[in-house]
Amino acid sequence: MGANTVAVTDATFDAEVRKSDIPVVVDFWAEWCGPCRQIGPALEELAAEYAGKVKIVKINVDENPNSPAALGVRGIPALFLFKNGEVVSNKTGAAPKAALANWIATAL
Repeated sequence: MGANTVAVTDATFDAEVRKSDIPVVVDFWAEWCGPCRQIGPALEELAAEYAGKVKIVKINVDENPNSPAALGVRGIPALFLFKNGEVVSNKTGAAPKAALANWIATAL
């Protein structure tokens, strides 16, 4: 886990995501998920580039089953963009960094 993204748990989800004063991208992932590991470095870079504007957090679905269940996550990686505590956009599956950046920018 890099220094730019924040690890979130079921216990800290509300505080870190729903109560954030800036938009938050939530990456639902797991250790065994190849595509999740593929997009990890891109998310780290985007977290650095968007620092102060967008927060990017990661939640391990194996350790934290409640948050993905509450949001109806079926496949991972699943990315959810929250703004003012609400989901404004989501996407499933790995994508290149440029596509991820574009998706984040469009949702802002």
